[in-house]
Amino acid sequence: MSTAATTETKPAPTAIEKIKVKVDGREIEVPRLIADWSGKLTPTTMIQACELAKTEVPHYCYHPKLPVVGNCRMCLVEYGMPALGPDRKPVLNSDGTPKIAKMPRPAISCATPISPGMEIYTTTPAVKQMREGVLESLLINHPLDCPICDQAGECKLQEYSVDYGQSASRFVETKVHKPKAVDLGPRIMLDAERCILCTRCIRFTKDIAGDDALGIINRGSYNTIATFPGMPFDNNYTLNTVDICPVGALTSKDFRFKMRVWFLKETKSVCTSCATGCNVLIGSREDKIQRYTPRENDAVNGPWMCDAGRLNYKWIGRDDRLKDVLVRGQKTTWTAALNEISDKLKKSQAGSVAIVASARQTNEELWLISKLKSKLGAISDSVARVGESDKLLVSADKNPNTNGARLTGICFSEIGTSLPQIANGIASGKIKTLIVFGEDVTKHGIGADLLGKLDNLIVSDILPNATTKLAHYILPGCAHAEKRGSFTNTKGRVQKFMKAVEAPGDARAEWEFLHDLVFNVTGQDGFVTIEGLFNAMAADVSAFNGLTWATLGDTGVTVKI
Repeated sequence: MSTAATTETKPAPTAIEKIKVKVDGREIEVPRLIADWSGKLTPTTMIQACELAKTEVPHYCYHPKLPVVGNCRMCLVEYGMPALGPDRKPVLNSDGTPKIAKMPRPAISCATPISPGMEIYTTTPAVKQMREGVLESLLINHPLDCPICDQAGECKLQEYSVDYGQSASRFVETKVHKPKAVDLGPRIMLDAERCILCTRCIRFTKDIAGDDALGIINRGSYNTIATFPGMPFDNNYTLNTVDICPVGALTSKDFRFKMRVWFLKETKSVCTSCATGCNVLIGSREDKIQRYTPRENDAVNGPWMCDAGRLNYKWIGRDDRLKDVLVRGQKTTWTAALNEISDKLKKSQAGSVAIVASARQTNEELWLISKLKSKLGAISDSVARVGESDKLLVSADKNPNTNGARLTGICFSEIGTSLPQIANGIASGKIKTLIVFGEDVTKHGIGADLLGKLDNLIVSDILPNATTKLAHYILPGCAHAEKRGSFTNTKGRVQKFMKAVEAPGDARAEWEFLHDLVFNVTGQDGFVTIEGLFNAMAADVSAFNGLTWATLGDTGVTVKI
C-alpha cells in the first residue's frame, strides 16, 4: 500500500507487559494496563479480561466508555489467587503448578484489577445465585410491562432476566409506583418506574458531555433520576443517554412508540451533518427511515453522536422531493436528457462551462465531475458551510466531504473562492453553461438575474430550490442513505456508507448518471459498480493511492490531506 493511504508516522507506543490469568479454567494472556474511558492507561480489570477471553459477564452500570462506579453488582464473580506460604512464597501443587486459594468473598469484576496467576470463575453455583439475587432485587419495583415497553428488543434487564434470573418472582407486596412519562427536556422522556439507577446517564452527561445536568433524588426505593429544578435536560448530546440506558427508562421523543426495533433493517452509514463523519446505523423499514443511532468507531466518534446529526434525516422523506427528469419543464427519460446534455457539452467552447459541485457529494461523484471539468476546460468550485463547533464531536465545517472536494480537484484551495469568478464569467457572457450539483447558487452570489443569461443551466439536486426553478435540465439525485459511496472527513479518514432505502421516482445516484455523462463526453469507462469506480478513483487520485473499496472496511482508512 502507498504511504499516501496510511496514517502519519507516530512514535512507537511503549510495550505493555502481559500477564497470565485463567478465566473459567482457560489460561489467557492479557495486557497489565488498558486504556480507560478517558484514554488513560489503567490496570486491566476482571471484566475486561473476561471480555478478552470471549466470556460474557452480565453488567448494567459498567460501560467501557464511562467512569467505573460498581453500583449494580450484576458483574459479581468469584476468583482465586496463588496461595502464599509463611515465607511469602507461592505454595506449589505436587505437579509444580501454583496452588490457588479461592477467595472467601466475591469481587465486582468491573472495578477489580487483575494480577498474575489470578483465576476468575464466572459460572459457579455461587455466582449464579448472586446474579439471581441481584435481578430479583432490581425487579422488586420494576413494572412487568415488557410487551408495551419501548425498550423491548433492546433491554438488558429483559435479556438478563431470561439468561440469569429466576423463573418466578417471590415478591407479593405492592410495588413502589414512581413517576411515568416525565418530560426531562426537549428530546428525552423518563419513565422512572423502569429505571434501575445504574447512573450511566449521569456519568455521561457529567464526564463526556460536560453538562452536569442529571442526578438522583429521594432515598431508598423512592430514588429517581431528575434534573435540577427549573433546568431542562437540554444539550446537544442528550440522546446518547437513550442508547446507553440498559432498560426502558430513558426514551427518545422522536422514536418513542414509533416502531418495534426488531422490524428495523439496520444499514451502516455515515452522518452528513458536519465534517466529523460520525459512524451511524440507519434504522429503516419499508423504505422509510425511522432513526439514526451511533455506530462505534474509536477513530472518529467512539460510541457517541450529537443530537443534531441524529435527527437530521427527516428531509430525506419529504413529499416535495425532486422525482422526475425534466427538460425545460417537460418530463422525459434519463437517456434522452443525458444525450441532449452530452451533445451540448461536446459542442461547447473551452472555458464556456462552469461547474458548482457540492462538498456533500461523495468522493466518487466529485472525481467524475473533475473528469468533466478537465475535458471541458471548466472552472469549478463548491460552497463552504461554516457553523459552530464544540469540544466533543461537532465540527465547524458543515460539509461532510470538504476534503474530498479538495483531493479530487474540484477546488484546490479554500472552497467558495472561485464562485465570484463564475458569477463574473456569466455576467460577461463568457460562461454560457452552468452545471450545478446539490447547491442553491442564488444564495451564494449567482442570482436569478445571472442564471437567466445562461444558455444552459443543468441542475442535479434532491429538493427544490430557487436554482432548480430556473433550470433548463433537472436531474433528480439521491440522498446518501439512498446510495453507496465514500466521504473523506475533517481528519482525512475515508469512510464508506451503504444504501439503506430506495430513492423516489426516477431519482438516481449521481455517480450512476455521471458515469454515463462522463462516458458520453470524454469516452472514459471501465467500471459499472461503485467498487470499480472507487478503485479507479483511488488509482488516479494520489491521496487515495493504494486504497480499494474492500480495504476501507466498516470503519475507514486515514489518508494524508
